[in-house]
Amino acid sequence: MAKLSLRDKLAILSDAAKYDASCASSGAEKRTSAKTGGIGSTEGSGICHAYAPDGRCISLLKILMTNFCIYDCVYCVNRSSSNVQRARFSVQEVVDLTMNFYKRNYIEGLFLSSGIVRNSDYTMEEMVRIARKLRLEENFSGYIHLKTIPDAAPKLIEEAGLFADRLSINIELPTDIALEQFAPEKDPRDIRRAMAHLREKIDEHKGDRRDRTKPAKFSAGGQSTQMIVGADGANDDAVLGRSENLYGNYRLKRVYYSAFSPIPDASIKLPLSKPPLMREHRLYQADWLMRFYGFDRGEIVSGGEAGMLDLAIDPKLAWALKNRGRFPVDINRADREMLLRVPGLGTRAVKRILSTRRYRTLRLDDIGKLCQSIDKVRPFIMALDWSPGRLTDGDGLRERFLPKAKKRTEQLELF
Repeated sequence: MAKLSLRDKLAILSDAAKYDASCASSGAEKRTSAKTGGIGSTEGSGICHAYAPDGRCISLLKILMTNFCIYDCVYCVNRSSSNVQRARFSVQEVVDLTMNFYKRNYIEGLFLSSGIVRNSDYTMEEMVRIARKLRLEENFSGYIHLKTIPDAAPKLIEEAGLFADRLSINIELPTDIALEQFAPEKDPRDIRRAMAHLREKIDEHKGDRRDRTKPAKFSAGGQSTQMIVGADGANDDAVLGRSENLYGNYRLKRVYYSAFSPIPDASIKLPLSKPPLMREHRLYQADWLMRFYGFDRGEIVSGGEAGMLDLAIDPKLAWALKNRGRFPVDINRADREMLLRVPGLGTRAVKRILSTRRYRTLRLDDIGKLCQSIDKVRPFIMALDWSPGRLTDGDGLRERFLPKAKKRTEQLELF
């Protein structure tokens, strides 16, 4: 077998990392230049966009340390029985790539994951070595996100948190039964135990972050996870139920949803086709409603067909149409909780409404200036000069919004 060049490794291991939903592809080829030359200057391999703990959108080098793996998870393209080209970075190669990309202003940080090579502790130790060398030897102050390994020694994960801005442990699938079926070498109890340990360490260091004389010392960006959607038979209610548990018990910063994508030489246990991409999108919207809009999971999926979200319209609009008796809402009198449930009003718009109405009574035109789509809001509110009348089952509201939903299937913010 011919020795792979660093460029070849980068192409293989950045492509292998694309299945992680924590970052989206950035289309980084626009950064290329014939004048600069060097690794990554022609393809933009491994560059992704992500959000830092303070909300900034930053570019990251997103790679696997290796796609070798001793596990044989049915849904993973890098499983031990998969016939894919393998590659592995050394610790120093990852450090050099990160620093070279950073110095050329291609990236602001590193997103590092890995297959399991030898054993969990060995792999985790190698990843920690990378982060340690970047911080202590290269004085790298950019963003670092490490995918941690659940059954690695707690001390290794603790050390990872000292050098990484965010840690994540993949929950993999919505139910323990599915994980045992598709990834029998992984124990869901190990995953939960590792998440609980991370939560405790993050809580332990919260005081350091409040003290301005001390730097944040442990995973300042918290922890996140990822679930594959559509590989098993779990419905949206089960997916959101798992997320609800993760947010409540482990105080995760974010749950990412990744629509299952068919892989080469797949097991007969897996579906032949991928789920609609819109399903992943609706789950993100429902997740947002639970986290920032005061919705309970039961409200979001209540009345849905077989526990599934409506793919044609966003979940907030679907809830409003099922609860027409609570509308229209008086924009000048309603409390914040109810305003957040109005389709078309986001958190910023509600904040502006509450602030503005302290000084004057709002008209429909005022609301149009405070939100993105007055057409979506109009049927659900009353203002000084506007009332939509009583909403009935025969008002055709759902049909009125369907064409817009179809045209905007790729928009990530429908409420």
